[in-house]
Amino acid sequence: MFPPYDVIVVGAGHAGCEAAVAAANMGSRVLLLTMNMQTIAQMSCNPAMGGVAKGQIVREIDALGGYSGIVTDHTMVQFRMLNRSKGPAMWSPRAQSDRNLFARKWRTLLEAHPNIDFWQDMGSGILVKEGRVTGVRTAMGLEIESKAVVLTNGTFLNGIIHIGEKQYGGGRAGEKAAQGITEQLVSLGFESGRMKTGTPPRIDGRSLHYERMELQAGDEPAGKFSFTDTPRLEKQLPCHITYTNGEVHEILKTGFDKSPMFAGRIQGLGPRYCPSIEDKINRFADKERHQLFVEPEGWDTCEVYINGFSSSLPEDIQYKALKKIEGFEEVKMFRPGYAIEYDYFPPTQLSTSLETHLIKNLFFAGQINGTTGYEEAACQGLMAGINAHLAIHEEEPFVLRRSEAYIGVLVDDLVNKGTNEPYRMFTSRAEYRMLLRQDNADLRLTPLAFKLGVGGLEARMDAVKTKQGGAAQIEAFVKSASVSPDQMNGYLESIGSATLSQKVKLLTILLRPEISLPALGEKIPVIGDFLSAFPEDSVELAEIDIKYEGYLQRERDLVDKMNRLEEMKLLDNFNYKAITSLSAEAREKLSRHKPRTIGQASRISGITPSDISILLVHCGR
Repeated sequence: MFPPYDVIVVGAGHAGCEAAVAAANMGSRVLLLTMNMQTIAQMSCNPAMGGVAKGQIVREIDALGGYSGIVTDHTMVQFRMLNRSKGPAMWSPRAQSDRNLFARKWRTLLEAHPNIDFWQDMGSGILVKEGRVTGVRTAMGLEIESKAVVLTNGTFLNGIIHIGEKQYGGGRAGEKAAQGITEQLVSLGFESGRMKTGTPPRIDGRSLHYERMELQAGDEPAGKFSFTDTPRLEKQLPCHITYTNGEVHEILKTGFDKSPMFAGRIQGLGPRYCPSIEDKINRFADKERHQLFVEPEGWDTCEVYINGFSSSLPEDIQYKALKKIEGFEEVKMFRPGYAIEYDYFPPTQLSTSLETHLIKNLFFAGQINGTTGYEEAACQGLMAGINAHLAIHEEEPFVLRRSEAYIGVLVDDLVNKGTNEPYRMFTSRAEYRMLLRQDNADLRLTPLAFKLGVGGLEARMDAVKTKQGGAAQIEAFVKSASVSPDQMNGYLESIGSATLSQKVKLLTILLRPEISLPALGEKIPVIGDFLSAFPEDSVELAEIDIKYEGYLQRERDLVDKMNRLEEMKLLDNFNYKAITSLSAEAREKLSRHKPRTIGQASRISGITPSDISILLVHCGR
């Protein structure tokens, strides 16, 4: 019934969709196996993409040929660049999406790909022969052959939904849990654990008094995620901000005795940085109120998402508490919030290619690895899809360094440090965040993807060269051109900046923190005439490179030092247990993690500088 596939992707969430596209764009024949064709790329939680550090990841996915940025640009209802008041390393794009349009656009793009087939069924297990995966088994009893398998099961593995004292099996509201895979993997020697996440109630927007809340409008003009020629958003929907209060907190506390979290019915740890409202009240008892973001679900629906009010308390308690929030006095609830507990597999059981140590050509991506968030899942899917294709052709895996991408930081953290709570990306996790900005993701990563052989990147490479070349010309102009007091002083006085007494290099003016290159172009005709020949992204890149040149060079120097350790390879069959001078903990952890380089070994928890020195000696250094 089925031809043998190159890659089977189990699960069609954000990780699964990117994995399927990545492998297909490399040339593999892909089968996307999903329990429900109607929920492909479903936004199970908030209808948004991006945010602090997450926006950088979406830009990186796009630069590597993934589709998340393209889909977001086609389906967003609002765009904001967060942290504009901070330095460019912190700027993070975020978009509110139309939930239904987002899923529909993803499915349209997947169905348009000639290398991707679909099958609606539950994956119940994998087929293994002589330590290598050979396909999947489905709930219908079908056995489908493939050379590689990517598991992206999300929250469905033995998922249990909790609402107050009620609990029932499910991977998402209205969808059943997946069973069989965890049990088989554990029998094969894998270690599993439990994690928890949650979602807020959904609200009827027609019942809200928006005039009593703070308006949160989008940027004008709206930005976008993709470096391709995707459409610009002309019209935007507003979001709103409101707050809980003491009365809300007291009502919620009346349900704590029925809370599955406090009663111990939930064993898995929840996300530290996106806690439930009851967890916030319990952990931050000194806070009189908590901020809530009222987010529209799309253009053609009145359904509203209450960001910040995730809860698993009884539905009547949720409803009573909501009615005491400013603007929610007459609220109608579509469905209550709930918590979901599910199986995951500690990611220390993976190599940096996201291939499992125990089973060759078997890859894990997304929440199965203990992460939380669409963006974190999507980038893992992309990397797993690429590496699944490379593995079946016996080529070297594609691994991004920590100095090359936030994706590299995420994967390196997961496989070397592991996680016992849902992992979320932050800018603070990256040592080189000045180099890993959202604006230069295309310059960093598109050449790597193009060299790797990802299809359809020719136009992107041309755009990268244009952007880079334009920025270089602008930098040369700024460093060589001079400006006089007559040209500059009127503008400098208008913004309260020190005036000139003599002719100076344009560079010295631009280095002032209150001066921007676009503003100079608007006020000084000779500068504006020159800049008009270049696209906005070249101007922005040039200004950042000029203003932060010292910081950028310092990070490049640190990267060069670290790369010396990254270039020192370690063999997969290296016998660490035979090196008795290593600590017992180092022998055990190095044997389990199987690091590919000295640099990776140095980041494993419990490995000391002394252990690294011993490894260097045994490597002939």
